[in-house]
Amino acid sequence: MKTRKSKDMEKNTEKQNARRRSTFAVLFYINRTKIRKDGMCQLLCKVSIDAEWAQIGTKVSVNPAIWNPEKGRADGRSENAVTVNRAIDDLTRDIAGHYHRIKNSLGFITAELVKNAVKGIGQKPLTLLALFREHNEEFKKRVGIDRIQETYDSYQRSYKHLAAFILEKKGIEDVTLRSLDRVFYDDFEVFLRTDRNLKPKSVHEHLYRLKKLTMRAVNQGTLRRDPYCRLHPELPKRKSRHMKLEDLKTLMTTPVEKPQLQFVRDMFIFSTFTGLAYADLKKLSINDITQAEGGTRWIHIHRQKTDTPSSVRLLDIPLQIIEKYRGQRTGDKIFNIYTRGYFILQTRQLGKVYGFDLTFHQARHNFGTHITLSLGVPIETVSRMMGHTSISTTQIYAQVTNTKVDEDMKRLRDAGFGNKIDLCEEDFTAKKKQKRISPTA
Repeated sequence: MKTRKSKDMEKNTEKQNARRRSTFAVLFYINRTKIRKDGMCQLLCKVSIDAEWAQIGTKVSVNPAIWNPEKGRADGRSENAVTVNRAIDDLTRDIAGHYHRIKNSLGFITAELVKNAVKGIGQKPLTLLALFREHNEEFKKRVGIDRIQETYDSYQRSYKHLAAFILEKKGIEDVTLRSLDRVFYDDFEVFLRTDRNLKPKSVHEHLYRLKKLTMRAVNQGTLRRDPYCRLHPELPKRKSRHMKLEDLKTLMTTPVEKPQLQFVRDMFIFSTFTGLAYADLKKLSINDITQAEGGTRWIHIHRQKTDTPSSVRLLDIPLQIIEKYRGQRTGDKIFNIYTRGYFILQTRQLGKVYGFDLTFHQARHNFGTHITLSLGVPIETVSRMMGHTSISTTQIYAQVTNTKVDEDMKRLRDAGFGNKIDLCEEDFTAKKKQKRISPTA
């Protein structure tokens, strides 16, 4: 026989289990106080979940004379009764389907989520890849407005890596957002480093985008908490990718015959003396160049990548290049720049002609090192000219200035500050003994 104590424990357990259970109910009703001109009332539905409820309106009209409030259905076999009851059955199945789908996917459920699902309002993806596709589709619509194609392509690469990882390592086509945990994150990182053999910088970018998706899910209510909020992908130390000074001098003093390579060479030199990236060079307009009171000319733009302002004074060499291609303008653009793919191809070919590897982004790094910092331009000024959002980014280029620091210190030594001096030697032992002597001795 069960003791009184055991019976009480069972009752308490039942009460606790009851509290844990999600209460779910669907109620249909009509508002008899709002009768239409045709004598009919609108069929309404109330979804109740854990003491919270949400009302769902329908397009079905009910004759109040046949409505049975106790059953929550219409009585009889009239045409209106058949239509009303069929609508009730269909909506009940629809609500139940959404209820179980959302609860299984998210791990939690609310009446408002069910209502929105039924109405087709604000339905958000409940799986990772579906959420990623939604993000990329939204991003694509903004390309050319406040986003660039290059970044969109990068997001697409992240999606492909993530899709391949889920399929190859998990054996499924997608994963629910609620299933994301530290193990998934770590396994994805290993996959990127080993199976995909990606460099640390690329691994960081793809992990960062995974974190961005979980933050998006939290913001839209499909995740209660971000599983990766405390994880920070290790960012490898960036290095300046400037050219060797002797290679830069070779490029500037040795012309090429092929017209396409000659143009790319001129654009590379122009970027070296202005710090403009490819995207900013391509959109550079005559309206971006102004003349100061002293006669100097300046480039004033907002960088396409960061939307930060950039102001650069035009020196003689870039002015010479602008003048060279003035006659080839077809609109307000300063230069008729090749498409990115063809431009990259021709830049590599140009490097082969000179006998060293060449990428166009090296030109911007040349500006940050050889043209500015190495010649004593303050780092704050360089940061403004290059349109950096943080001076820490500019400090990458300052690594090259160690040579200049050494030269400056040599000049300090030559000025007489490097000579040896006589240092006074003090007997600290005797000094301590003196301190021990009493003043009254």
